[in-house]
Amino acid sequence: MKAISVLGSTGSIGTQTLEIAREFPDQFRVVALTAGRNLPLLVEQIAEHQPEVVALADADLLPELRARLEALEANQTPKVRPQLVGGREGLNEAAAWESADLVVTGIVGCAGLLPTLAAVRAGKDLALANKETLIAAGPVVLPELKKSGSRLLPADSEHSAIFQCLQGTPWAENARLSTGIPTPGLRRIQLTASGGAFRDWKAADLEKATVADATSHPNWSMGRKITVDSASLMNKGLEVIEAHYLFGLDYDHIEIVIHPQSIIHSMIELADSSVLAQLGWPDMKLPILYCLSWPSRLDTPWRRLNLTEVGQLTFRSPDPAKYPCMELAYAAGRAGGTMPAVLNAANEEAVAQFLQERIHFLDIPDLIDAACERHKADRMDHPRLEDVLEVDQWARVTVREQVSRGSRRLGMTPVAA
Repeated sequence: MKAISVLGSTGSIGTQTLEIAREFPDQFRVVALTAGRNLPLLVEQIAEHQPEVVALADADLLPELRARLEALEANQTPKVRPQLVGGREGLNEAAAWESADLVVTGIVGCAGLLPTLAAVRAGKDLALANKETLIAAGPVVLPELKKSGSRLLPADSEHSAIFQCLQGTPWAENARLSTGIPTPGLRRIQLTASGGAFRDWKAADLEKATVADATSHPNWSMGRKITVDSASLMNKGLEVIEAHYLFGLDYDHIEIVIHPQSIIHSMIELADSSVLAQLGWPDMKLPILYCLSWPSRLDTPWRRLNLTEVGQLTFRSPDPAKYPCMELAYAAGRAGGTMPAVLNAANEEAVAQFLQERIHFLDIPDLIDAACERHKADRMDHPRLEDVLEVDQWARVTVREQVSRGSRRLGMTPVAA
């Protein structure tokens, strides 16, 4: 039985991971949970999965969590009360929990960087759903992986698809996902994208886009932030940077393809020009399960793919005019060093401002571009962790300051930074 820790247990990745643990009780045991502010759901998870340790991002919420656990009825009370920890140190402690075999990193955004690094330094294997770890801090994380021997298993559908395809090649043992060294025999990666909420919109119509529009994904059920990233195609741009770090390919050999049906999750082209693809319904539970069970595959009762039911698979190139965030991501990735960290932080802050309806959807790429332009003179090639955290905060403040000066598209009065 594999012991797992779930970082971000009340989020989309976390809840789906725990659903898998419930479906396969003989395969997986939950030993650690971390969460933000959703205490009612967290208490339910503790009662069901009975972890050894629980960490809250906000240590001030620990008394309320204790009170909620004490108020549980006798038949719901965990047999053994978990150790409760909080704050940054608590999250890191849970991430590095000794009895865990695998850590699922589902904390959204750069907030997941430090706990993920704590797990790496403890020598834990990771199911990586927090792509920002590599995007913002690839130059920091890769040496730590090499030092500890930890292995990254991609939990998002696209990179899981690439990893699964590589297992069918003669070089599977070299696809360690831990070094950033080019994978032998791998010529090209094609990351598929649904096109997001606006895939059928004309570029000119995006002036009318609302928060409700941007958070309505046609295929996937995801959190609000990543759904907006899908609408702008920034999600795919970030995945290009992540693929570069995971598989070692140059950016010129990592492509984005719009695939509206979301059945093919990514493709690889090998040295002999063969192309391998991984197919499945758009359901995050499959790539998460593969991370949890790897190198084995478990029998599931899940819905089987029927291509005659799908009917057709179509593809098209993304329109740079419609998806400017895509080009910003490629540019930041090629610049390297601290630039991807600035890109990621500026995007996180811009999307947060958009979800609060302080800016328009089309302001997102403008704000990101402005932050990246300002950072060019200060970009560092070989940052330390402290440097990454510093530029992350700088980019967020830069975006907030820009927003405080108002949005021309919404005609808004300035808001407090």
